Amino acid sequence: MNKKEMADQLHNKKYNCAQAVVVAFSEEIGMDKETLFRISEGFGFGAGCADGICGALSGAIMLAGLKNSDGNLENPATKAATYKIAKEMKEKFVEKTGGLICRDLKGLDTGKVLFSCPECIGAAVEVVEEVLGL
Repeated sequence: MNKKEMADQLHNKKYNCAQAVVVAFSEEIGMDKETLFRISEGFGFGAGCADGICGALSGAIMLAGLKNSDGNLENPATKAATYKIAKEMKEKFVEKTGGLICRDLKGLDTGKVLFSCPECIGAAVEVVEEVLGL
């Protein structure tokens, strides 16, 4: 099963969009699924009840930090590089979906859905694979 299928299967098991993306890459990141599930729980439904950045993209960006950060609590040296990666991920996601904010992607104000949650999850997985090489 590929990562898109795995993330879709997790979403179908009631994981939110962020959880589905992050947990699908648990092996590649080297973290247990429960911790990733718990960390990403507040980022579903556009972190702020559809007014925030898409949860699937939030999950992808979490993976950028988990993969790239040096974890040096005394003298962190990787922030700028991780920000650059996150920006690239955001740009690629917007190219694929036409939006960034959950509310807009779901068409809550316009009635026109740009990308459904499963489509956003698939796009976020693609971005993770393309940018992070996971």
